[in-house]
Amino acid sequence: MLTTDLMNKIRHIEIRTRRLVNDSFAGEYHSIFKGRGMEFNEVRPYLPGDEIRTIDWNVTARTGQPYVKQFVEERELTVMLVVDASGSGDFASEGQFKRELAAELASVLSFAATTNKDKVGLLIFTDQIELFIPPRKGRRHVLRLIRELLAFEPQSDGTDIKLALDTINQILKRRSILFLVSDFLDEPQHYERALHMTNRKHDVIAIDLHDPLERDIANVGLLTLEDAETGELIWVDTADREWRTLFNQHVERFETNKNKAFANAAVDRVSLHTDQDYFKALTLFFEKRAKRKSVY
Repeated sequence: MLTTDLMNKIRHIEIRTRRLVNDSFAGEYHSIFKGRGMEFNEVRPYLPGDEIRTIDWNVTARTGQPYVKQFVEERELTVMLVVDASGSGDFASEGQFKRELAAELASVLSFAATTNKDKVGLLIFTDQIELFIPPRKGRRHVLRLIRELLAFEPQSDGTDIKLALDTINQILKRRSILFLVSDFLDEPQHYERALHMTNRKHDVIAIDLHDPLERDIANVGLLTLEDAETGELIWVDTADREWRTLFNQHVERFETNKNKAFANAAVDRVSLHTDQDYFKALTLFFEKRAKRKSVY
């Protein structure tokens, strides 16, 4: 049911993200994702300077005049938003919840896709597949995706990235662009092979969401921490130097393993934080990606 509060949130996100997309992001999106190739459009009379290899010899022989083939970019792409809705998304120490950030990111990417006349779909997952919406075009479809991301109540709190990737590989038969939006609080060795296989079939971009408290817990004495995905409660003494050292080592080891998984799968990754301007970071990432692709 669409409550007034939800409708206001959807409208706010639409206005904000459409403005951002129209101002700058749609062009970055188009320059990176070129389409599947060139397709024949029509023939026209040969003009001086035309590439000889484009001459249509059948038409030329039939008319007695040289004609060349014209091609246009086969632009239409399929974009799939694969969004983690596990319990850790309902967490925020600063800024917005990771779940809200994921919704805004998905909105920006959806409007960029639909502005370029591409299809966009949505898969929401936890440790099970929660929702799948097939790729389509248009503003109304994009608004439906935003509504689902904001209002959807998952049945589970866990995370299974491998399941989500395996499902995508079964559903999508043609090469697509996949934005995997998650905080990746799953063991990297569990999903690394699936990530590699998916990136061979599709173009996968990992959007890694972070909250500051997940990497840096301040010295505030005794603190109760709850695992958002299991509900487990533990007491920690943040003033304990040994505990802080072990915590930092655990975080660094986890990040290192995660980065190795992305590197081994040849997947591009952009890291975004709930207390920072995601649009600047996202735009910078795509600018760098566009420059890198232009080299090859």
